[in-house]
Amino acid sequence: MDQIACADIGGTNARFTLARIHDGRVEDLDAPLILPVRDFPDISSVWNAFIDHIGGRPPERLSLALPAPVDQAEITMANNPWTIVPSQLAGMLGLRECLLLNDFEAIAWAVDAFEPWHLPRLCGPDSGLPDDGVIIVIGPGTGLGTAAIVRRDGTSLICGAEGGHIGFAPSSPFEDRLLSHLRSRYGRVSAERVISGPGIIPICEVLSADRGLSFHAEEDKDVWLRALSGEDAMAEEAMSLFCEVLGAFAGDIVLAWRASAVVIAGGLGKRLTSVLPSSGFTERFAAKGRFESMLRQVPVRLVRHPEPGLYGAAAALAARPERS
Repeated sequence: MDQIACADIGGTNARFTLARIHDGRVEDLDAPLILPVRDFPDISSVWNAFIDHIGGRPPERLSLALPAPVDQAEITMANNPWTIVPSQLAGMLGLRECLLLNDFEAIAWAVDAFEPWHLPRLCGPDSGLPDDGVIIVIGPGTGLGTAAIVRRDGTSLICGAEGGHIGFAPSSPFEDRLLSHLRSRYGRVSAERVISGPGIIPICEVLSADRGLSFHAEEDKDVWLRALSGEDAMAEEAMSLFCEVLGAFAGDIVLAWRASAVVIAGGLGKRLTSVLPSSGFTERFAAKGRFESMLRQVPVRLVRHPEPGLYGAAAALAARPERS
């Protein structure tokens, strides 16, 4: 059994762990070390903090998930001032091998490797993920992540994507007003402007305008907390509308790929686990005209795992032939 290091770097926190892998699979993960990125000037310093945490026993292989495209000569991350040069990273950290992944690509690797109990049913048939077909992974959080798992003949191809940046498609008079409101501010309006943590703010702004009220912008996390706690009726209504838009978007992506299953992940996906099943997600997911009957036969699952990014990073490296 081999031991590797895994990291999931976000705009706020850097998460590290050790994983044990065997025969191309992840056996287990240690509890993660979570470090605020603002406390470290660069990737080297936070890596050294992790090595100190594990007692100075550096592994030789690292799988690193980043919130940015990783096929660039120099990587600059959103909401994080660090810059990474992939060609120099392994040598700089004293590693034999360093695998770089987009953070949502890592989530898709985790979904492909998870056992069924990590993927409870949201709607559709109560069946597992198909052995052959396309599985779409969608993750609302700070942004809107998308990826696809293509399973054929016992193998899986993980395809990262930028589906969150397709245009927002309204399907109701309220969403028409929401699009108009956002277009006046941004011009082009991507799906991510609505289906993400910050997206609840413009939803509340339009709801307030509909009532002749003003809405004072605040941290979206505060609005989500009030919505989930049930202490703010308008925040709850905004959350309900958010779930409907997420369902419509998920159904559109299924049509684009002719997918066989969908998995909802991401930070908001996790927080909405108890809300989505009773929301308008299901109806809007299936409301695709002549394809409604097809959409109702597509299983939709949720991710129930505390560290899917780290698990997926480990799974991706476990699947690679070890380099000498």
